[in-house]
Amino acid sequence: MMKIIGVTGGIGSGKTTIINYIKSKGFAVYIADDAGKKVMQKPEIIQQINELFNNEVLLADGFLDRSKIASLVFNNNDLLKKLNNIVHPAVGVDFDEFKKENNSEKVIFKETAVLFESGSYKNCDATILITAPLEIRIKRVMQRDNITKGQVESRIKNQMTDEQKATLSTYIVENIDLKQAFKSINDIIKKILIN
Repeated sequence: MMKIIGVTGGIGSGKTTIINYIKSKGFAVYIADDAGKKVMQKPEIIQQINELFNNEVLLADGFLDRSKIASLVFNNNDLLKKLNNIVHPAVGVDFDEFKKENNSEKVIFKETAVLFESGSYKNCDATILITAPLEIRIKRVMQRDNITKGQVESRIKNQMTDEQKATLSTYIVENIDLKQAFKSINDIIKKILIN
């Protein structure tokens, strides 16, 4: 019986580093953000999204202008919900395909920034929340994206807090010291494989 393990964490928590580590151990890893980018290149999805934004988000090559879409939904929750209602079901279908392709695996890790917000954690056998203190997260994102503290804080405001996510999480990994975080992940994987 295959187990689905959801992995999430707020911006700057270092979940990509953790996911890459899990991948390096030979596990099947599904990255929802990459899948989202992939499904947004499908003609039927492009058409639905373009119609949602009054035919104003297409680039000359016929693909979607992702940065324009991001700026339009940034402070418009209603529009963001409508966009998610197009993209999330398509990602769900893509994930089902991924499960079929990896049906011999005992465990599949599914990494998504909106694991709890989207409700997809309900379809997981366990969840892992990657956390780090707010100041560290802000510093990491400022360095990574070359943006101001204020810009990072406004992105963080749009996400559930770690405290809210922690109440729904099976496991929590604090990612301050990478060696320690990897050790925690190894311990969790052992538990998952035993149960």
